[in-house]
Amino acid sequence: MTAISLPLFTITHQSKFSLPPVSRLPNKPFSLPSIFYNAAAASRGAKPVRASTSEPASTKSAETIAVENADSEESTLFVIRARNQIGLLQVITRVFKVLGLSIDKASIEFEGEFFIKKFFVTDSHGNKIVDEESLEKIRNALMDAIGDGGDGDVVGSATRGVTVRRPASGLVSGERKAKAERMFALMDGFQKNDPMSLQKDILNHVEYTVARSRFSFDDFEAYQGLSHSVRDRLIERWHDTQLHFKREDPKRVYFLSLEYLMGRSLSNSVINLGIRDEYAEALNELGFELEVLAEQEGDAALGNGGLARLSACQLDSLATLDYPAWGYGLRYQYGLFRQLILDGFQHEQPDYWLNFGNPWEIERVHVTYPVKFYGTVEEELVDGRKSRVWIPAETVEAVAYDNPIPGYGTRNTITLRLWAAKPSDHYDMESYNTGDYINAVVDRQKAETISSVLYPDDRSHQGKELRLKQQYFFVSASTQDIIRRFKDAHDNFDEFPQKVALQLNDTHPSLAIAEIMRVLIDEENLDWDRAWGIVCKIFSFTTHTVLAEGLEKIPVDLLGSLLPRHLEIIYDINFKFMEDLKKKVGLDYSRLSRMSIVEDGAVKSIRSANLSIVCSHTVNGVSKVHFELLKTKVFKDFYELWPEKFQYKTNGVTQRRWIVVSNPSLCDLITKWLGTEAWIRNVDLLTGLREYATDAVLQQEWKMVRRVNKMRLAEYIEVLSGLKVSLDAMFDVQIKRIHEYKRQLLNILGIIHRYDCIKNMNESDRRKVVPRVCIIGGKAAPGYEIAKKIIKLCHAVADKINNNSDIGDLLKLVFIPDYNVSVAELVIPGADLSQHLRSTADGSTVEIIEEIGSENLFLFGAKLDEVPTLRERGPNMKVNLQFARVVRMIRDGYFGFQDYFESLCDTVEADKDFYLLGSDFGSYLEAQAAADKAFVDQDKWTEMSILSAAGSGRFSSDRTIQEYAEKTWGIEACRCPF
Repeated sequence: MTAISLPLFTITHQSKFSLPPVSRLPNKPFSLPSIFYNAAAASRGAKPVRASTSEPASTKSAETIAVENADSEESTLFVIRARNQIGLLQVITRVFKVLGLSIDKASIEFEGEFFIKKFFVTDSHGNKIVDEESLEKIRNALMDAIGDGGDGDVVGSATRGVTVRRPASGLVSGERKAKAERMFALMDGFQKNDPMSLQKDILNHVEYTVARSRFSFDDFEAYQGLSHSVRDRLIERWHDTQLHFKREDPKRVYFLSLEYLMGRSLSNSVINLGIRDEYAEALNELGFELEVLAEQEGDAALGNGGLARLSACQLDSLATLDYPAWGYGLRYQYGLFRQLILDGFQHEQPDYWLNFGNPWEIERVHVTYPVKFYGTVEEELVDGRKSRVWIPAETVEAVAYDNPIPGYGTRNTITLRLWAAKPSDHYDMESYNTGDYINAVVDRQKAETISSVLYPDDRSHQGKELRLKQQYFFVSASTQDIIRRFKDAHDNFDEFPQKVALQLNDTHPSLAIAEIMRVLIDEENLDWDRAWGIVCKIFSFTTHTVLAEGLEKIPVDLLGSLLPRHLEIIYDINFKFMEDLKKKVGLDYSRLSRMSIVEDGAVKSIRSANLSIVCSHTVNGVSKVHFELLKTKVFKDFYELWPEKFQYKTNGVTQRRWIVVSNPSLCDLITKWLGTEAWIRNVDLLTGLREYATDAVLQQEWKMVRRVNKMRLAEYIEVLSGLKVSLDAMFDVQIKRIHEYKRQLLNILGIIHRYDCIKNMNESDRRKVVPRVCIIGGKAAPGYEIAKKIIKLCHAVADKINNNSDIGDLLKLVFIPDYNVSVAELVIPGADLSQHLRSTADGSTVEIIEEIGSENLFLFGAKLDEVPTLRERGPNMKVNLQFARVVRMIRDGYFGFQDYFESLCDTVEADKDFYLLGSDFGSYLEAQAAADKAFVDQDKWTEMSILSAAGSGRFSSDRTIQEYAEKTWGIEACRCPF
């Protein structure tokens, strides 16, 4: 059973994030050491005492805050006694300002190394503060501001993450003290967000970062200045977050993924920072529009398809929900590829996305790690015991590039760290010193190739080797970084599972298991059992596969050549696993063979998925149906052995990108009808729309928003292809990676049938036809010929349909080239209908039905349990006559390219139709007819659309991440204080 559904609308919001008034401040707004007060004594002028866990109270009690309300009828007196610290006066005054208080007058007296500061303060209405709860919260904030931090020379204060940097103790007199005092005073400030300050920052970056005259610069240069200005504010929050994590030392999750489709960063960042309106106003006064400048940004080419976009959504949710997390990946120089369509054929070109720089990344030249390849393994005596020592033959340096990921409605900003490959300085200098300049250049190019292209074509041995090099390079650099961070604060690896959770996003990072074992045994000198016990507690594995045939395998010969020590470790893991398994299942050699990490066959291989399952404490599916597939088919043997390991977390997407960034009009409409913006962080509140789904006013406003979005999409299509489309037509969309199992071919065959029917209708029947604009987009892998032929067929059919004057606006077919996140942000809000056509009730379809009801989707096709039987029947299955007709039209050359499409038609013959296009075709046409009928009744259609949006909360990545945090990773939120 498959679904065609109304799209879950993407919604945008433009708002400011403001601090709560004093009366609403939380009881413990900051996370520095706890402070205990006697409120009654404090109100009489007594001095409260700061608690200490490491020093006698007498050394800390000197820092006090007292409140005196008796001396003045107009204001409240705060008396602060604290050690004299550079820049502290500015910090204290900023605390009052942030809390919405005004300082009427102030005085300062000195008492040895202490000062006594008196501040006469009123609230935002100019009144004296008498509420004891408010006074207590103000005292808390002030005490955190003046208190010692916990991080040496850098201390996080309590005031909106302001950082107070203290000079070294040696700077106590003379010129050095004066210089230090000036430097730290200058650094006390926090970036201002009023339009005037933003304008100044933008212009400064245009002149000093972009090196253009502030009196003459274009849109792209304005975008660069704007981006660096936004990045400055991200970095402030980012530093505060990392200092807070370091101070609190929570358990962190490290998210390992070879792909991230981040989309554009500018719009997402200014919204998450809560300063979108301020930037828009500042730019308008300079003669620019924020939306126009946002279009100057290219998409970061770091991924392909759903897995990559889900990874990006999950990082957004990790930041928004305040979880201590790091993302790790590769900084691809060229990404996947740029898709060009010439005469309907896909051509691939390198995606030079870094040609104009990336203002959102920070190169960490001091964060580099050696990554080693090839060589031999020898046995040596270390501390009286035999040890295996890897002597590599090639070394490459991994250089870190950090990308700040801001949360929404929080100060937390986490890190996506991407690795770029550079030649090792040792070999580089050695070649230059011996005059071997050519080899030096060749070595540099070989090294940099590792992080050049996402998913190199692995049909050749060289391609397979490069892909394996990429995977190991990525996990080696990441695990070295993770272990280094752990060792900065801990010296006992038994604590590793209490501080580290490693998430494997599919099997690409599975070599991290062997790498951690190698480091613990070979470099940290732990024995096997101790290292194994640690490894099995830190890894969790999420698989996205639906077919066992699609699981990744690494040829043993290739792994042994490239990573000889890792192959030994994997063999040892497998031997011990097989021995334990024999004790549980006996000598069932068939089952032992299926579950072995090492596959014997024509090409002896390592099964990456089996390795990941054996060594992980949790194995996750990505939906309820996917979980059932894993249990009953893909990993049936493992589930029967370890049912407690298997879970599922239904994939979700972030409403900040797909609701808050992409569709501003609908966002404002939802906020208006719900009466709150809180749904942006708590998307379950969208269910409140259900009670208004039949409201005539909401329906009219909803229709208007949809029409505006369709207008934007229609303009894009016209600019792209010159084709004008009717806004009254149903915009029918299928956008995703081109693949046989995603069944774009079924969609195209349905379009051919629709065209054939319209062409053979009389004029009166044509007037009853619901007009459609069919939109398809996606890339085919360079070596995937059938997928490329599907793209060509789409264009051949479009040429025939779009140029037929008899058809007119009743049917149009558009292929959108080079589909990416930014294009999706335009297409999805303009869609009336979204098609998801896999060969079963795949993914989250069943759960969508549970949330919005089957009456709000158009379901068709075989159910999951019917698929095996249908595939077995194959040649004996009755052929749908309508299906046979449209396939025959292609075979007979009706759309041209008769010979070229022959092999494509062969894939849907009865005995070869693995994805059941013929079997499902009749049901698919019925679902399309039902969609036509529903679209005619626009009030009913709009009600269905509203209900679809109202039921989308379950499919937020916030819920996905919360479940991972609680059920898999064992991490807790660690909110950075404002």
